[in-house]
Amino acid sequence: MSKNVSMKYALDWTTILYFVVLVLMGWISIYGASYNFDQAGLLDWDQRAGKQFVWILTAFAIAGMLLLVDYKMYSFFAYFIYAFTIILLIVTIFVAPDIKGSRSWLVIGPVSFQPAELAKMATSLALARFMSSYNYKLKNWNDLLPLGMFLLLPFSLIILQNETGSALVFIAFLLMLYREGMNGIILMLVVLAIFLFVIVIRFSMYPIALHQGSWGFAMGMGFILAIQLVYAFFVSRHRKEAGIVLLGSIIAVGIASLANIWYVINFNYVGIAVVLLSSIYWIFVALFSRHKQFWMIALISFSSVLFCYSADYLFEKVLEPHQQIRIKVLLSMEDDLSGAGYNVNQSKIAIGSGGFWGKGFLNGTQTKLKYVPEQDTDFIFCTVGEEHGFWGSTLVLVIFWLLLMRIIRIAERQRESFNRIYAYCVASILFFHLMINIGMVLGIMPVIGIPLPFFSYGGSSLWGFTVLLFILLRLDASRLERLR
Repeated sequence: MSKNVSMKYALDWTTILYFVVLVLMGWISIYGASYNFDQAGLLDWDQRAGKQFVWILTAFAIAGMLLLVDYKMYSFFAYFIYAFTIILLIVTIFVAPDIKGSRSWLVIGPVSFQPAELAKMATSLALARFMSSYNYKLKNWNDLLPLGMFLLLPFSLIILQNETGSALVFIAFLLMLYREGMNGIILMLVVLAIFLFVIVIRFSMYPIALHQGSWGFAMGMGFILAIQLVYAFFVSRHRKEAGIVLLGSIIAVGIASLANIWYVINFNYVGIAVVLLSSIYWIFVALFSRHKQFWMIALISFSSVLFCYSADYLFEKVLEPHQQIRIKVLLSMEDDLSGAGYNVNQSKIAIGSGGFWGKGFLNGTQTKLKYVPEQDTDFIFCTVGEEHGFWGSTLVLVIFWLLLMRIIRIAERQRESFNRIYAYCVASILFFHLMINIGMVLGIMPVIGIPLPFFSYGGSSLWGFTVLLFILLRLDASRLERLR
């Protein structure tokens, strides 16, 4: 026997409640951020709060339409939606107007739309469809390569639009892949790459001596060597071999230091030589002990040396000047309170001035006097902090946390892998946006220009997150529409 369950009872109304609360709180915050003394009210269509209200109404309409679609259509048309989005991203590169150095907005009459927001949903559907196919195994290279292409294609096209912040959001999919069984070493390599990049760039400004290398590169090589020794000593229990590598490294650096008395020695090359020789040694250990993991350690070490050596090139040649300055300010390499660091500095002042209880709705001086640029878009959270203080900021974060926990719960109760994978894509994207945006406002993350979900002003962002969430709710409702 089967039993049909009405959509009314199949929907997860708790998630919808969190969505509505966050959207309304965002609308009020936009009103507070964009308020001026001559403004008529919340529904003044000439002001940003009034325009956002229109976006909210259209978002609710879109949500309703998504719930009416047969849930099987999302899986069936996943590749078509992805292909259409890729075409849209390509077209955007050529026809979009230049807005603040970025060509990522399609302008259709009075409406501007950012296809990159649609790409998150399209990629989530395509990944869910591909990974839920018959006999798919995440650990097979034959399956990993197409998966990488699904991610790399929209990422590259968005980079070509000079929209780095939106492109970096695709890193969030690694969290979903890890949940679905991806080897944890890939996440470790991403963290290692970020750590090495920060070390090399942060301390590259401190030369060991004239023409003798930088402390940043030397510390990077030391960190790679430390990983080798920790793995050999504590994980594989090859303590004798670890001692040999440590002693050999000390001797090599000591000889180079003595030789430096008579000759100019570039210690960057000394560090490279030490790491490469130790890696070759671990390859011999792998051959004689049949401990295959040392092959991976050697490969990671070789790759890390190349990455450290090219870090300066990546920083100087690939990143735009304004991106370089933002990273330098974040890493305390420069103090630019009137330039790249101005936004973050004013944001921290605004949040700090709110204290515990806040200054009250529409009473934020930093906000009203427009000291914080982009305060109703990327820096909307500073308005919450100034007007509602610590308790108001905490309340917003708690609601976001409850929404994320609810999405994870939805993911875990799915019977179909397509639904589960898509749910974790949604959770990963929301978490990444929340972490980076809040960290950006607090000055602990680089300013890369991504919106706070459901809060930041703009139709593209609100529509994008609404579509992401309500496709998930429609898929989730399907598990109860027909009980057996």
